Amino acid sequence: MAKDGTIYLVGAGPGDPDLLTLRAARLIEAAGVIVHDGLVDPAILRLAHPQAKLISVAKQRSKHTLPQDEINRLLIAIARNGQDVVRLKGGDPFIFGRGGEEAEAAHAAGVSVEVVPGISAANGAAAAAQISLTHRDAASIVSYVAGQCKGLAEQNWAGLAGKGRTLVIYMGVKTAPQIAEKLMADGLSPSMPVAVIENGARPTMRVLRSSLAGLPDLVEHENVVSPALIVIGEVTARDSALAVVAQEAVA
Repeated sequence: MAKDGTIYLVGAGPGDPDLLTLRAARLIEAAGVIVHDGLVDPAILRLAHPQAKLISVAKQRSKHTLPQDEINRLLIAIARNGQDVVRLKGGDPFIFGRGGEEAEAAHAAGVSVEVVPGISAANGAAAAAQISLTHRDAASIVSYVAGQCKGLAEQNWAGLAGKGRTLVIYMGVKTAPQIAEKLMADGLSPSMPVAVIENGARPTMRVLRSSLAGLPDLVEHENVVSPALIVIGEVTARDSALAVVAQEAVA
């Protein structure tokens, strides 16, 4: 009887292949099967062996190539066939990557799992934009939230943003109007500075700025598309962050 393979939940980082961990790069290069998200940069997929089988399970708003339960079953089936499989995710697999669900499913099925952390989208994009998510003079608390989720209007975000705090919103492009309205209704100043980082840490990165009140118009007028993060807080208006915008304007 063939021995089961291992499921490797691998973080691909924010997009630049140079930001992969050594462990991630080695697993990608050696993999026979890679099951990857749609936001994994093609440059990273090109590291795979030419004979590797690449399976896309790309997810878009309201449209999934495979539902999550089917992805879980696919990974388990490959492993039970005696093959190792790299499950490649943008950022870190355990930060809005549903890696926890896949690990739980594998454990329930008795299949071995290894988690390979990656630079999270928030950390990578903010660093590329020179936005320090924490700063002694501006923020000592960072919160991550999902802007595209069930029951967004009913969630309590009070206290997540404001003086001394930074709020990073994943998957918030489509719901930017609701996000701005929600935060202002919870008492956040309409003038709070905001940065939108599109394609963070990639050659096509854009860093766009607004006040919280102007966020919906910014996203619409600049035609912001995923992958993009919304960063809300005083850190987005620091000198180091603004310098990146000035450099991009010159370029």
